[in-house]
Amino acid sequence: MQRGEIGRRFDPANHRPEIRERLARSSINAAVTLGSITKLCYRYPTFYGFDYQPSGILVLKGENISREGDLVPVAEPSYISEEVHARFPRTHLEQGDLIVSVRGEVGKVGLIPASLVGSNINANTIRIALSDQAKADEFLPEFIWLYLNSDLGQLLIHQFIAGGVQETITAPELLEVRIPKLDIDGQKSIVGAMTAARAERRAKQAEADALLAGLDDYLLATLGLTPPPKDERKVFAVTRGAAPARFDPHFHLPAFAQILRMLTANVGELLGNIATFSNEIWAPEKHDALTFRYIEISSVDRDAGEAHAIETPVAEAPSRARMVVHTGDIIVSLTRPHHGSIAQITPELDGCVSSTGFSVIRGVNESRVLRDYLWCILRRKMCLSQMLQRASGGNYPAIPEPELAKVLIPVPTMDIQKTIAAEAHRRRDEARRLRAEADSGWQAAKHWFEEQLLGPVQP
Repeated sequence: MQRGEIGRRFDPANHRPEIRERLARSSINAAVTLGSITKLCYRYPTFYGFDYQPSGILVLKGENISREGDLVPVAEPSYISEEVHARFPRTHLEQGDLIVSVRGEVGKVGLIPASLVGSNINANTIRIALSDQAKADEFLPEFIWLYLNSDLGQLLIHQFIAGGVQETITAPELLEVRIPKLDIDGQKSIVGAMTAARAERRAKQAEADALLAGLDDYLLATLGLTPPPKDERKVFAVTRGAAPARFDPHFHLPAFAQILRMLTANVGELLGNIATFSNEIWAPEKHDALTFRYIEISSVDRDAGEAHAIETPVAEAPSRARMVVHTGDIIVSLTRPHHGSIAQITPELDGCVSSTGFSVIRGVNESRVLRDYLWCILRRKMCLSQMLQRASGGNYPAIPEPELAKVLIPVPTMDIQKTIAAEAHRRRDEARRLRAEADSGWQAAKHWFEEQLLGPVQP
């Protein structure tokens, strides 16, 4: 394929070769450009000079777009006032608009539904609004969205991505991406099939999520604990005697106090009394290989409680890559600990190096507490809430290890611990199976989509 056929910055080494070959045989290169069917492709506002606020007009960011193009909520959504929103009318989102991430993970594409009409975007996102004529009788926004998120669409977007450490793509370059022109009935057929496949995938993912989310209620019932009633008060009073060591109001929120009362009444044990923390440090200069296996906080699957290692050159070792981990260790993220980035180190991860952003629990009093049970209980809401309570900081609350040691752990009989640990593993394995099925079905649907545009793979 000639470089000019699909753009100026195309690097064929980064993409599936069979896609390039099929693209060369297809008619897509003769299709229309995205710019010919849009009325607006615009990046800013910048929002400099003022702060986000707790409520108001929702601001969508690159983090709101999943790798598959779904628009998802984030843990800490951003809002601006009506006044600020009015200053940036060109980025007021309408139904059927596309938004594209241009920083971080560049090239993700989201489609604006009716529920997000009137939202805005930040400076790391581009708004693309199709022309009224294109939407009326030429293109379905859903079809373009599916196409741009496909392997083929991503290949055509990534040809324009530039930059080293900070990759990005500009609005004018996005407008050069070519869109295949199918008749409306063909687009509707493809959109319908892909919508059904996406719904099936979401259903399996939701089933997996429900299995894991239900562990909190299962745990309370098995331990014989009665969940306290919700108390979300932000205005409250405590006596001086109730605050001997901590004077920050956050620590004494009624919701946290309820959990502590529940666990204290049921003889919860301090984590520091049943486990100890490792301080085994890795020295890059003494490593006898060119690479090492690194576990960072983002390498932990929060839902499954599993860690993954990344093979990393020693010469590029981050300054935080210092904590040696071994089989059976439990690593707990000290940054935003309530997010649940907590995992048990499996045999295949023995000897890996983790970030200093983790606390490494190693010495567990196994005559009283099973490691599998401790891994399970630390990931449950009753413990994550305590970690948040004892954390400090604004956008990135962190908990010091001495405060982590004060988290109360319910310690039932060994039989109950075994039952809870077994159920946690069963649910994790079933959730993993459901997610694998969801991913497999979705990949098959994406390959089918490619065949509708490029024809079947040649033998």
